Amino acid sequence: MTQATQATTPTQSAATFTGLKCKECGADYEAKALHVCEFCFGPLEVAYDYSALSRTVTRETIQAGPNSIWRYRPFLPVQTNNPIDVGTGMTPLVQTNRLARRLGLKRLYIKNDAVNMPTLSFKDRVVSVALTRARELGFSTVSCASTGNLANSTAAIAAHAGLECCVFIPADLEAGKILGTLIYGPTVMAVQGNYDQVNRLCSEVANTHGWGFVNINLRPYYSEGSKTLGYEVAEQLGWQLPDHIVAPLASGSLFSKIHKGFQEFIKVGLVEDKTVRFSGAQAEGCSPIAQAFREGRDFITPVKPNTIAKSIAIGNPADGIYAVDIARKTNGNIESVTDAEIIEGMKLLAETEGIFTETAGGTTIAVLKKLVEAGKIDPEETTVAYITGNGLKTQEAVQGYIGEPLTIEPKLDSFERALERAQTLDRLEWQQVLV
Repeated sequence: MTQATQATTPTQSAATFTGLKCKECGADYEAKALHVCEFCFGPLEVAYDYSALSRTVTRETIQAGPNSIWRYRPFLPVQTNNPIDVGTGMTPLVQTNRLARRLGLKRLYIKNDAVNMPTLSFKDRVVSVALTRARELGFSTVSCASTGNLANSTAAIAAHAGLECCVFIPADLEAGKILGTLIYGPTVMAVQGNYDQVNRLCSEVANTHGWGFVNINLRPYYSEGSKTLGYEVAEQLGWQLPDHIVAPLASGSLFSKIHKGFQEFIKVGLVEDKTVRFSGAQAEGCSPIAQAFREGRDFITPVKPNTIAKSIAIGNPADGIYAVDIARKTNGNIESVTDAEIIEGMKLLAETEGIFTETAGGTTIAVLKKLVEAGKIDPEETTVAYITGNGLKTQEAVQGYIGEPLTIEPKLDSFERALERAQTLDRLEWQQVLV
């Protein structure tokens, strides 16, 4: 596994991104495989020519594009007219009925990336962008540090693109996520440690082997893929922004990039200007961002993760302080919930809307419920909750907390007895809910 000497990509077009810029000191850099400022060690992000975007991009040009994230190609950091497109994006924005009524909200939507292509999580968005840029920069081997979903996406999309792939995961991941990576044939390194330890090792490997790590040396490009979750919601709401969003927090990047996406659409005139309230969701067993928000701090204190919500269990979140800043300046909130509440959140979404989400989604729904009960979400607001992964990947989380099949004989009277038992149990459960 080596770094290629040059990219082998097809047709190039005029890029709308102008390079990289430090989020802290503003230093400018070329659009290379860099992610940290040499002067202040701040994170680098992609800069764009918004004047050019304003002149060339309209609602009509976007709608004429492919039914994927690449309809927003001018807002993404790639040059090619032929990006790696595996149908990622344009996932359903579901207007809820039963969940909204249960919570007492009038306009509640679920942005459902549990059905995203090809690996059923929002990570397919960021990886599609990162690997397209990796190919442009000449990498033939790609990699990542992952809590599961990112490994799935990197392995799958690398296979589609014909890139060599080696991914790094904590050894204690859920079986569904491990199998969901191995099927694509990458080299999988299961590290005996938590995600933060995996990430530190990957930084060393990136420096010594020269591979393209999507969430390390390619991170500025990779993270831009999350903006498409903002673009799609705006477009699906009829080119309007919501009033309030609730999203899970891991590194904080998803949160900050949805915000950037909304701001970019405002900047180029695709939607009217308004302040969208941003609220974030964390598991109590790994809630460094929620703790900083709650205590009014402008810094993140790292923690050691201990939660079933492994996909968002990042103890030292790179973009945590930016997430705190966004929540504060938009009059939003950042809350945490227990593992028991996360399981209840998964069950609540499944039972009311038929959406089976993983633990990160359970965290989001549980925090949504907590915020509503605390009076921190106005029932009149148009609220969007982001569901970022599929529950089939984390089945272990709900084992023992949901029902079992009723085993019966192939006889009518056996069925009738079982049905009576089931109806009795249902009545008891509803009585508990009412109490």
